[in-house]
Amino acid sequence: MHEEIAALRPCLEHARTERRAGRDFHIGRLDGHDVVLVRCGIGKVAAATTAAVLLDAFDARALLFTGVAGGLGDGVRVGDIVVATTLLQHDMNAEPLFPRWEVPLTGRARFDADPAWSARLAQASRTLAASNAHAEAATIHEGLVVSGDRFVATRAESDQLRALLPEALAVEMEGAAVAQVCHDFARPFGVVRTISDRADDAAHGDFQRFVRDVAAPYSRDIVRAALRLA
Repeated sequence: MHEEIAALRPCLEHARTERRAGRDFHIGRLDGHDVVLVRCGIGKVAAATTAAVLLDAFDARALLFTGVAGGLGDGVRVGDIVVATTLLQHDMNAEPLFPRWEVPLTGRARFDADPAWSARLAQASRTLAASNAHAEAATIHEGLVVSGDRFVATRAESDQLRALLPEALAVEMEGAAVAQVCHDFARPFGVVRTISDRADDAAHGDFQRFVRDVAAPYSRDIVRAALRLA
């Protein structure tokens, strides 16, 4: 989101910007690595377009995806951090031609994040929780994150997802699309999300302020710490 770009963009060294596919790609150095920083936009199509441009036009060797999500799993609270180990599109359903959630042509419904990058993101998240007074109450979770092209904002919807996918920790709108594109390109990726709500009737709260004051600084610090571990 814009707030995440605003938090990370000043950290880039030797920065320049290229515009492609309606997006500003900020190119530079960050903690010893050549990086491209970009806001993907909301939804699976926007995320897939951005990921494809990064992997093709910029030949990105790995993708790190940050943002916010709604908590689904027991004990996943607002302010917690979820590192995805696997991702699934909860609104993918090509039955009866394919099993529910399976992505045609891939033969799979679940896409695994890169173990090494997931481990770095988890370690970076633990470092944040140990060193940041605002994050000290955050619990770090690792597991399934599900994605779909709708903002889950009612208890009925979140209860339905929990019934269908009881191991899901969080729900958002982009991660599984990035995972599918990275699978197609055979490139590693990692996904980390700050929990902004419980995907229920209170999910509409002061979302923008949470992103600006909590999630964006978390994303900045976690990405930088993960890069230093690489």
